[in-house]
Amino acid sequence: MTDLATLGQRIRYFRNASGLTLDQLGVAVGIAGSQLSLMENGRREPRLSLLQGIASAVGVQVSDLLDAQPPTPRAALEIELDRLQKAAVYQGLGLPAIRPSRTTPDDTLESLVGLHRELARRAREAIATPEEARRANTELRQYMRTQNNYMPDIEELAEESLRGVGHVNGALTHRSVSRMAQKLGFELIYVSDLPHSTRSVTDLENGRIYLPPASIPGGHGLRSMALQALAHRLLGHKEPESYAEFLRQRLEINYFAAACLMPLRQSVEFLIDAKSDRNLAVEDFRDAFGVTHEAAALRFTNLATSHLGMTVHFLRVGEDGALYKGYENDGLQLPTDVTGSTEGQPVCRHWSARTAFTRANRTTEFYQYTDTPTGTYWCSTQTGTASSEEFSITFGVPFADAKWFRGRETTDRVASRCPDESCCRRPAGQLSERWAHKAWASAKLHAHILSPLPSGTFPGVDDTELYAFLDAHSGETD
Repeated sequence: MTDLATLGQRIRYFRNASGLTLDQLGVAVGIAGSQLSLMENGRREPRLSLLQGIASAVGVQVSDLLDAQPPTPRAALEIELDRLQKAAVYQGLGLPAIRPSRTTPDDTLESLVGLHRELARRAREAIATPEEARRANTELRQYMRTQNNYMPDIEELAEESLRGVGHVNGALTHRSVSRMAQKLGFELIYVSDLPHSTRSVTDLENGRIYLPPASIPGGHGLRSMALQALAHRLLGHKEPESYAEFLRQRLEINYFAAACLMPLRQSVEFLIDAKSDRNLAVEDFRDAFGVTHEAAALRFTNLATSHLGMTVHFLRVGEDGALYKGYENDGLQLPTDVTGSTEGQPVCRHWSARTAFTRANRTTEFYQYTDTPTGTYWCSTQTGTASSEEFSITFGVPFADAKWFRGRETTDRVASRCPDESCCRRPAGQLSERWAHKAWASAKLHAHILSPLPSGTFPGVDDTELYAFLDAHSGETD
């Protein structure tokens, strides 16, 4: 589709080429020249019947007017300058917009556009700060809560993609993922020298998607990474212009990959059958589709409210008790800082997400009821290890829905008063009296929370390393 700025420039170009003034063309098509001026400046959208009249008057086809390409290099510069001046980066400066006239030299226009490009580039570098990341992540979490963590458009896209390669039942194979890539014009290539700041790299020019070696543990991870790379293309993503857009894109590609690995129809049928047997369990859902426990728990949150009629919560908590991923639409009061962000905030010591670490046997799920200020919740928690650090994955529901789950008969029940500090954050009085001001601890610094991401076209990706990798592989034919 042609944007109004490009359409206006094309109308002006063909009007000038035909030797007509605004008023002369206006008489020919039955409107005032001032109205045509608004259209040429991209401020008003012409009706199709008017476009047909304009095309006839200047001796071209309507398709010539609707072409998405600017008619001249100068027109392209004028369109880009207008777009950049309307962007939030420039608008936030409170400076007036510059409208180039016919007498504005081309080199002056090029300099203005160049300055705006650099301003936008520097703004993109700044977006990767922890403060911006936390704010954007909080907004996205709150938005997904209003959607019950469900994205029907992506569900439909995943179903369509699976039908396209004939996948009906069972676990999605690597071959099917490769065929999905081929349908989009891409080949999956496994390499051992991916840039350290990337999980995968898509070469748009040569139609290649580079992934880690196929021999790494956890085949589901490779399928997921490939599906995420394909999702960028299927969803029409462009280079992110803000950290919020980057996070939204990442959420969408993760959602698409999960919807392919655990398809909607199969997943809902599986969960409904288990619910009817009062035997819902994340570990069964996980094993049925050959994915990780975390992936299964997250996918459960996508489907639980929209298809099972229950509200839920999900937590990924580190061994230090910090919350690294969290979602709820069941009223559970997640820990937050003054900005509303949950990332890195300590979870109550009495929640199963932390008590599960104290168990001697961690091979199976741990079940617990927790009484909180907002109600009683039943939770299922599984612990795991990644990069030598332990973590826990918790899926939970309000007390009334525990009846549908395996593990509801547990007798483990605790009370939590958090966010009241007297619950678990304030040391016992005797301990405080015994040790206050008599010890000095050196804190373990959470560098990933404090440090900005490497700046580049994509937040967290080192452009220098990325482009060197692409250049090194561009000459390969197989």
